[in-house]
Amino acid sequence: MNRILVTGGLGFIGSHTVVELQQAGYEVVIIDNLYNSKIEVLESITSITGIKPTYFNIDLRNKRAVEEFFSNNSVDGIIHFAASKAVGESVKNPLLYYENNVSTLVYVLQEMKKHQLTNFIFSSSCTVYGQADELPITENAPVKPAESPYGNTKQIGEEIIKESCKVDSLKAIALRYFNPIGAHETAIIGELPLGVPQNLIPFVTQTAAGIREELSVFGDDYPTKDGTAVRDYIHVVDLAKAHIAALERLINNKNKKDFEVFNVGTGIGSSVLEVIKAFEKVSEKSLNYKIVDKREGDVTAAYADTTFANNELGWKTEKTLEDALLDAWKWQLKQ
Repeated sequence: MNRILVTGGLGFIGSHTVVELQQAGYEVVIIDNLYNSKIEVLESITSITGIKPTYFNIDLRNKRAVEEFFSNNSVDGIIHFAASKAVGESVKNPLLYYENNVSTLVYVLQEMKKHQLTNFIFSSSCTVYGQADELPITENAPVKPAESPYGNTKQIGEEIIKESCKVDSLKAIALRYFNPIGAHETAIIGELPLGVPQNLIPFVTQTAAGIREELSVFGDDYPTKDGTAVRDYIHVVDLAKAHIAALERLINNKNKKDFEVFNVGTGIGSSVLEVIKAFEKVSEKSLNYKIVDKREGDVTAAYADTTFANNELGWKTEKTLEDALLDAWKWQLKQ
């Protein structure tokens, strides 16, 4: 049985990936410092899979703690989620993002080199493309100057991994996520941001549930079909399964280069207003929303060309936008 380390494994995407890993027969070790997650998620994962993952409360910014972990634990692969992830917050607090997202990556890679570990999956982002020249976005699209410190940390992260692969025995895949939403079909795990949500769907569900007074729609004068920004919303379980496919590619030496990148999305662009209408349909709730000014760092439109991931990883999405919104709503109602 392969033993896989999942950093940030109690977070939104991390927890869903842990469930899929366990259900695919992997032994999972989680590192999470609970900065943007809760310890209760460990029990939630266990209740879905019947297996309690090994858990370490380690802040990866603590180099000595990272060294100690790798000296005492052997793993066959690493999926690295641990990072701060809000565009707006990164604009306000760039140094936190560079420390949290770049330093921690370096410390993990240093230990991989020291202990001759090879299989690494990096949680990257479509933000590396900025406002792409052509849609849908392929992996060959140029990486643009980042629109935010968050986006920049993902670009820098990819560069660090790519350079490491050139000189070490490292094999790595960067998965460039589009917009993960939804929750597990059991409604036992889902997206639970601490404080005010930074992403659209938790704000939608919290507004529908009466936790938030109204939903802010950032801008209605984009050059899109209805003036609101367009994104590619992927169900988090589909996204989690992409990590399994990528991991198996590395473990089975099916990778064609030491460093590979894949877009992980649905290939369908949905505007903010389309998402609101779809949510109102599946939830049978009307949403109180208002149009406000655009946010700094937001691009007009981004959706994936997923051909490369479909062909090379043998993976494709199975769930619709409506599936994801309904699962997110069921999860919200359980809170």
